[in-house]
Amino acid sequence: MLMAGCSNTSGSEVKSSESQTEKNKEVVLYFARHGKTMLNTVDRSQGWIDAPLTPAGVKVAEALGKGLSDVEFNKAYSSDSGRAIETAELILANNGQENLEVTKDKRLREYNFGTYEGMLNEEMMAAVAKKKGLSVEEYMQFMQENGFYKSIKEFADILSELDKVNVEEGVNWPAEDSKTIEKRLQESLHDIVEKAEEDGGGNILVVSHGMSIVTLLGELDENIEVPASGLSNASISKVSYKDGKYTVDSINDLSYVEEGQKMNN
Repeated sequence: MLMAGCSNTSGSEVKSSESQTEKNKEVVLYFARHGKTMLNTVDRSQGWIDAPLTPAGVKVAEALGKGLSDVEFNKAYSSDSGRAIETAELILANNGQENLEVTKDKRLREYNFGTYEGMLNEEMMAAVAKKKGLSVEEYMQFMQENGFYKSIKEFADILSELDKVNVEEGVNWPAEDSKTIEKRLQESLHDIVEKAEEDGGGNILVVSHGMSIVTLLGELDENIEVPASGLSNASISKVSYKDGKYTVDSINDLSYVEEGQKMNN
């Protein structure tokens, strides 16, 4: 951190003030994946369709909020999906900021799987694997070797291509390709950070979805390491922004949930 030189007896006070100003300009984004839902539990695809949190999903979101009780958020955002909104509200209710408004942004939604929404994940995966001439097992191995971030982008592009034949205008929506997904997510991130900078920086809560969060992180740092199974429900991935530069500080951090669970014991 740069410290400005000064003179006279007020020097230390000026340094402290300027140091605080520099600190306040930093934006720290806490990306939280929503709590577990019934569709997660029965292993069905869940992009733009929605399901409420299960009792276990509520419990882990509450624990996350308690674990974040030492973090004061200046703003809170979520996708407009019910599971993300519910998670955001539970986090704030349990970290002592229940009066902080949650701004809903549809650009923070999960990938749109089109007519494959609600399908068993294995069936959707099988369709994509078949397009690549692979079995599901071979495709899963490919994803593991290729890395989660790069693989889900390719997955979106293949699914989007497959789904074109299923589109009925005015009846359903097509699966999104990776460029469409990246564009909306990046635009949302840009607006969130720009607003935060105008307000002096600080901590920002962003509740979104597993694949969408990974895509955002991967666009900031393509060398990120993500578990082969993706992000855990209620995990935190932290990103800092300062002087025009993003830094991915942590990925899939469950320590806040674990800390919150200790408080319940």
